[in-house]
Amino acid sequence: MAVRAIPEGYHAVTPYLVGPDVAGLLKFLAAAFGATETERVTDPGGTVRHAEVQIGDSRVMMGEPSGDYAPMPAMLQLYVEDVDAVYQRALRAGGASIEEPADQFYGDRRGGVRDPSGNQWWISTRKENLSHEEIARRAAAAMR
Repeated sequence: MAVRAIPEGYHAVTPYLVGPDVAGLLKFLAAAFGATETERVTDPGGTVRHAEVQIGDSRVMMGEPSGDYAPMPAMLQLYVEDVDAVYQRALRAGGASIEEPADQFYGDRRGGVRDPSGNQWWISTRKENLSHEEIARRAAAAMR
């Protein structure tokens, strides 16, 4: 059987989060975003060296800091069907509010939460399909 250059179920770009308490982060991602854990590798002391989850059609990899791999919080964009419901679910799961959901000039309704490991999750639902010209017009108006 031929080996696929990009493994089945992955995209060309896959986020990798490095932070403390990956076991806790896995619980948060499941409760907040319906993430399904697909892989977990722990060392004998129980530290999660590598884990992967599936959120919608995307994989996210993560591991705890060690050696040359220092904690590195990330900012991620997550598109969902109902930003308000997912934002509330993320808060109930232990996330901290960065910004409550609000309609944006570029056609999305967006809100933000910080997970217990310090990563920012910007949660959006597309409300309008806009041309680049309309977004530029609205951006100029919003920045006046």
